[in-house]
Amino acid sequence: MKNTLCCFVAVLLLASCASTKNRKIRKEIGRELNDRLLDNQFTGFLVMDATTKDTIFCKNHLKYFTPASNTKIFTLYTSLQVLPEKVPALKYLVQGDTLFIQGTGDPTLLHPHFQDSTAIDFLKNYEHIALYLNNFNTAKFGAGWAWDDYPYYYQVERSGFPLYGNVVTVFGKDSIQAIPAYFKNNIVAMEYPINREADRNLFYYAADRTDTLTVPFRVDSSLTRVLLETVLKKKVQIINEFPEGDKELLFSVISDSVNKRMMVESDNFLAEQLLILAASSLSDTLDGFRAQEYILENQLSDLQHPPRWVDGSGLSRYNLFTPQSMVHVLQKLFDELPRDRLFTLFPAGGVSGTLEDWYTGDDQPYIYAKSGSLGNNYCLSGYLITHTGKTLIFSFMNNHFLRPSSEIKKRMEAILELLRDTY
Repeated sequence: MKNTLCCFVAVLLLASCASTKNRKIRKEIGRELNDRLLDNQFTGFLVMDATTKDTIFCKNHLKYFTPASNTKIFTLYTSLQVLPEKVPALKYLVQGDTLFIQGTGDPTLLHPHFQDSTAIDFLKNYEHIALYLNNFNTAKFGAGWAWDDYPYYYQVERSGFPLYGNVVTVFGKDSIQAIPAYFKNNIVAMEYPINREADRNLFYYAADRTDTLTVPFRVDSSLTRVLLETVLKKKVQIINEFPEGDKELLFSVISDSVNKRMMVESDNFLAEQLLILAASSLSDTLDGFRAQEYILENQLSDLQHPPRWVDGSGLSRYNLFTPQSMVHVLQKLFDELPRDRLFTLFPAGGVSGTLEDWYTGDDQPYIYAKSGSLGNNYCLSGYLITHTGKTLIFSFMNNHFLRPSSEIKKRMEAILELLRDTY
């Protein structure tokens, strides 16, 4: 009885110490967030212990924010829940001497980074190829995307059968070169305010440039056919109806290789195509909204504050998410994936991707998180490893500030370091 009483008292003392420590942490964070620097912006912050699920700090965590690329956390979760281990590259059916194919939205085929040719090698085995493109039911640009961002890599057109990442890569010293080479004659060697005309595939690259330029191209069925014919060195027929029959699947790269690049490099094109890929695994219709509906109605039906989820990348300012929803999904990922796999899917502070220059640890990273940036908005959501070895899950959202984002990041870094050092 005496031993039991002693243990009970010890537990109470430990709980009291923990409670006192947490109060001090909350007070210090509150003081930082009440600084005049943050007066004219909207800030939300939620931090939880990943193991105990105790809330360490919260402010405006139930309010909706423009998340920017934090939206990719929801896209990542959808991809991990729906896609198989390898990316579905094609759906196909063989009838007689003809191979009938339709796209899945696979972004890796001849992509400048992945340079995957699985589908090309497969197609070369058939003399007669019929391509069906009418299963793509998604607008090329998302709702709320900026109309004048069309010539920049971060706003590549979405499509059902992407080739070369839907971009042309221009480079050269002595002479201008292009990948795919089909566009070489579409490049004008002159200095010009824009990289491409808005309504056609006419590109500009100054003759004295020595860097590499990556520009989205306009996608249509005729161009897709020509690019495919060029690489296959054979004719491809565009068809309006796909024949009846059981389709088979061809797979390409490991899905996590796409997930990781999407998250670490914050690649908007890959994010958009991952939602389309997820839709292809649910039905024959390539509509990213179907994948969003599915995941919200099933695996994320327990969200207390369902988001306004408009696209896969976070380019749209129509997106609205709460810090609590972000933490909810991050907690699911933490509970469902091994740590060594989960953390490699996120940028590491001071080491990789969009966090390479921020949130540097002592001898190893202490932050594994997804950043999100739009004009006057900066958000960061992910995982924090404390000096005591605990894992915290957080979502830190800042909207509508007018100061340089570097000042906001410095204040965030101070708060995150406080959690690292004291919890």
